[in-house]
Amino acid sequence: MIRFFTDTVEVAFTALQKTFEVSSVFCEISLPFTASPVTIKWYGVIIAFGFTLAVLFGGRRAYLWKIDIYKMLDILIWGALFGIVGARLYYVFNEWGYYSAHPSEIIAVWHGGLAIYGGLIGGVLAALVVCLVERINIRNLLDLCGMSFLIGQGIGRWGNFANQEAFGTNTDLPWGMYSEKTREYLQYLVNSGETGLDPSKPVHPTFLYESVWCLLGFVILYWVCRRHRRFSGQIFLMYGVWYGVERAVVEGLRTDSLYIGSTNIRISQLFSLILVAVCGVLLIIGFAKDKKHHAPIEGVDFYREIPVYNKKRAYIEAKKQLFTAECEVLHLTTLAELAGNADERGKLEKKLAKAKANREKAREITENAKEAADEQAAKRAAKADKKNKKRA
Repeated sequence: MIRFFTDTVEVAFTALQKTFEVSSVFCEISLPFTASPVTIKWYGVIIAFGFTLAVLFGGRRAYLWKIDIYKMLDILIWGALFGIVGARLYYVFNEWGYYSAHPSEIIAVWHGGLAIYGGLIGGVLAALVVCLVERINIRNLLDLCGMSFLIGQGIGRWGNFANQEAFGTNTDLPWGMYSEKTREYLQYLVNSGETGLDPSKPVHPTFLYESVWCLLGFVILYWVCRRHRRFSGQIFLMYGVWYGVERAVVEGLRTDSLYIGSTNIRISQLFSLILVAVCGVLLIIGFAKDKKHHAPIEGVDFYREIPVYNKKRAYIEAKKQLFTAECEVLHLTTLAELAGNADERGKLEKKLAKAKANREKAREITENAKEAADEQAAKRAAKADKKNKKRA
């Protein structure tokens, strides 16, 4: 037996003249071998949906950038696993006073307690290790992850809305949110000694702020990636600045922040400011280097690997890339010879130098693909001979 939406609460917004019934439970499934029903929360469903869209987008970009899909699966599996571990460890570390007294609760992630920054750190570190082992361009992967993260975060924040959690302080703005759950939590804080809070008034829907900011950021970063990407790693650095600015501001409104010890310093706010500063400086350095000398971008100007698993097909694809590169060199050489003035000739010569570099990379890739194809053909021939001898 399955029952849907068994836990509902009425949610109101200041500017709207109606209330919405919001359930934190997607469904409850009664099984014959369990004493209590299995509960599936909306939070988990929404997170899974956001994760799926992020993976689909990342997979599509990986295909266009010709990153091996099997290597991407390794990154996905290890990144997701260590992302969950990192999110939990980050939260547990900052709430060690409680978990040191209740060690059995450390693994109880179903009770809540996952921190986004911990998840990002754990997932990215695991992905970087896989990149080193699998020989994948790390900065390209980070660019891909930056856009995918914004999709997952923008959608996943609506899980907080379903749970009526992670909201802010009181507000008189038209989009202020109120429910029985916000009232109960604020009343708990007031009873605990917090001041400046009124449980009977609406609160900032901080989940909405972050969701809108992340989805808008995805649109902007995707446009930049398509039109104005100057170097590998640029998109991820822009993600760090974009998300860090928002989180530093919105974290100051929230009522459930983690603090450093007994201070008034919010951990996520401090981490966000550091993230903005570091990514901002690296972004400026990257643009300065690119202005001085623009380097070809792997996945756009050239491809280090061709993820085609039939080696003969890979060799054919490599020859196509080499032919295209040769045509580009020939075309630019002709234009440079026919250029009417020195400035135009200089610009064309710069493009020609870049095209020649791409041609050399394509030639190297083609040679490697030919060796791999010959090796695969020899193995298949030997395997066929072995089968024929057995039959004889």
